[in-house]
Amino acid sequence: MGKWTAFPYAGDYSFDATSVKKHWPRLHAGDLEPLPSDPELLQAWTHFHNGEFQKATTLGLSLGPVGLCVASKATCVYATYLEKHEIRRLDLYLEVSDQATEAAEEDPDNLSARYWRAYALGRYSQGISVAKALAQGLGTKIKSDLEYVIRHAPQHADAHVALGSFHAEVIDKVGSLIGAMAYGANKEIGLHLFEQAIKLHGDSPYGLLEYAHATLMLGGDDMMDAATRLYQQAAKVKPLDAAERLDVEMARTQLDD
Repeated sequence: MGKWTAFPYAGDYSFDATSVKKHWPRLHAGDLEPLPSDPELLQAWTHFHNGEFQKATTLGLSLGPVGLCVASKATCVYATYLEKHEIRRLDLYLEVSDQATEAAEEDPDNLSARYWRAYALGRYSQGISVAKALAQGLGTKIKSDLEYVIRHAPQHADAHVALGSFHAEVIDKVGSLIGAMAYGANKEIGLHLFEQAIKLHGDSPYGLLEYAHATLMLGGDDMMDAATRLYQQAAKVKPLDAAERLDVEMARTQLDD
């Protein structure tokens, strides 16, 4: 593993085990990850929340299956916002997908593994083009995993966001008719998933940011005002950790464009 690009706001977040525990319910309102009892796993999460994504990934992977979620989340956040090289970014998503697949095969009820496999494949699909990914059958895998997670954990806000994004991406790339017939994509379902996500975790800059992206994909210029309001909401969130900071900064960038 080569050296990763550093979090650009290093030092702005200084969590330790105690403060991570204190803020855990808010920090993990989106993914429902349980507070770890293992001090090493808690340390991996501390690295993550401080923006030390490579340290979080390395430590998480060293812990075996219990470290899958923190390693996957750290890798995906890093790849999405900080990795400068497209090929390396795609490789990182595939690494997460492969690790999550292995965990899901060992334990089919591992919701975290299913979520991160779907999330990583979704980001990978955006990178290679959604149309190409659909042709490779990735869409069915993504949709199946996320629906499984929501079915078994209906309060999982991040899964609602990811599945809403799936519906929007498919419709944007292949149209409503083919999207519905071939992939079960539906505009109303997609928007409803985002609305549910915001009800579950209204302070999530990630959820607001992705909702804004999806609104533009589903409505184009006609929905520009609605998307702008969502970007503004995301930009106004006071980020609690490094990952949220990256989402907020992205929302601000969208408003400046």
